[in-house]
Amino acid sequence: MAMQDAGKPRTIEEFNAIQAPEDRQICELLRQVIDGGLPEAESRIWHAHPVWFLAGNPIVGYSKLKSCVRLLFWSGQSFDVPGLAPEGTFKAAEKRYTSVAQVDVDELRTWLEQARLIQWDYKNIVKKRRLDRIS
Repeated sequence: MAMQDAGKPRTIEEFNAIQAPEDRQICELLRQVIDGGLPEAESRIWHAHPVWFLAGNPIVGYSKLKSCVRLLFWSGQSFDVPGLAPEGTFKAAEKRYTSVAQVDVDELRTWLEQARLIQWDYKNIVKKRRLDRIS
């Protein structure tokens, strides 16, 4: 591990393990449901956070913010179901959790179904200098 990376988690297990107990419960539940809902996805630490990819394209991930755990869907603003708040200047949308009891597993599974069907091409955004819908 490079010196500047010392202490940073290299795996999703390591990321979850360093969270405070309540946040760890949220992270572990999110991971379990995401893994079950997107079994074909590649999951790894990307930009210091757990992220799931389909065909190299980021689909969903979560991060620890100061006051919550944020679940992020890269194409979430285009979903046909409610519950996510717009995030950033592209198509991403988020849900924030401060308690594991706030995680609605059925709602999360619905978002994961949407994430498989509705994707924007973040993988090639730098090369193309635009965001295209790919499904």
